[in-house]
Amino acid sequence: MNKPIIMIGNGGHASVLTEMLLAQKETIIGFTVPTAEENAFGLTYLGSDEVIEKYSPSDIELVLAIGTIKPSPLREKIFTKFTQKKYRFKSVIHPSAIIAPSVQLGQGVQIMAGAIIQTNAKIADNNIINTGSLIDHDCRIESHVHIAPGTKISGNVHIRKGTHIGIGATILQGIEIGESCLIGAGAVVLKNIANHMKAIGVPAKEV
Repeated sequence: MNKPIIMIGNGGHASVLTEMLLAQKETIIGFTVPTAEENAFGLTYLGSDEVIEKYSPSDIELVLAIGTIKPSPLREKIFTKFTQKKYRFKSVIHPSAIIAPSVQLGQGVQIMAGAIIQTNAKIADNNIINTGSLIDHDCRIESHVHIAPGTKISGNVHIRKGTHIGIGATILQGIEIGESCLIGAGAVVLKNIANHMKAIGVPAKEV
């Protein structure tokens, strides 16, 4: 039996996740943000994140509904805070996503409409695989990564934690992208990218 859900966040990414969850007949208790605001789906404002601790970890699941447009420690910070307190983050997967049976998924993974993840890929905790993204065989995506819509990642690519891959980027086979990097929209990555770097252009160059 599925547990009721508390959403953390209330922006555009939260709206997409909320619609997915409601379509799957999940029960959403409400959402948390620092100050009271309206919700596009009429969900109840519960308070700031601290209100979550009024609920037992055994009674609820969390959905981290905060998107990113660049590398940010916020998602990792929230995820770590509540997992250390024994709360569990629910994975949210759109029914149109295609995921090979051998794919390994971590906790709190969000896979949006039309995404394709191929054989033996490993998708670690708290990752966003956004709309229409393609991740080919044997890729390794470490935790707290956001793969933006329309990204194409060839086989055997390794993306380290906290990195943001911009919309429509292409990454060739066997490439390694470092920790907390930003790969610009539409970039074509032909060589490895070091930690904490920004890479843009065709071909992508570190800046």
